[in-house]
Amino acid sequence: MDRKFVLTGLGYAIAGLVLGIFMAATHNHGQLVTHAHIMLLGFVVSFAYGVCHKLWLNNATSKLAVIQYYTHQTGTFFLLLGLFLFYGKFVAMETIEPVLSIGSIVVLIGMIMMKVLVIKSFKAA
Repeated sequence: MDRKFVLTGLGYAIAGLVLGIFMAATHNHGQLVTHAHIMLLGFVVSFAYGVCHKLWLNNATSKLAVIQYYTHQTGTFFLLLGLFLFYGKFVAMETIEPVLSIGSIVVLIGMIMMKVLVIKSFKAA
């Protein structure tokens, strides 16, 4: 699981940097919030989860670990998609708010599952 998280995180880092370079080149920083979320939630959090798996979870591939990975990635994808559509002025907030809300809650659930995995690992040690 550590490698999956690190590789996914690095993919988000590339996407975030491409968006940042695009904003700089066009002098249009309308996607600043999206860029920040890609870098923090996509890259930093995924990378941190990879480090947790490597250092404390012994690269666990339990059912909960797999579900947690896909939960985080699904929530992150929909949250970032919603932010991109809103800040790109493709859709109104009233339309995209349910996607943003659900994406945020799914990311939170993923974070809670990671905490459960870490607690279980600490108790087992």
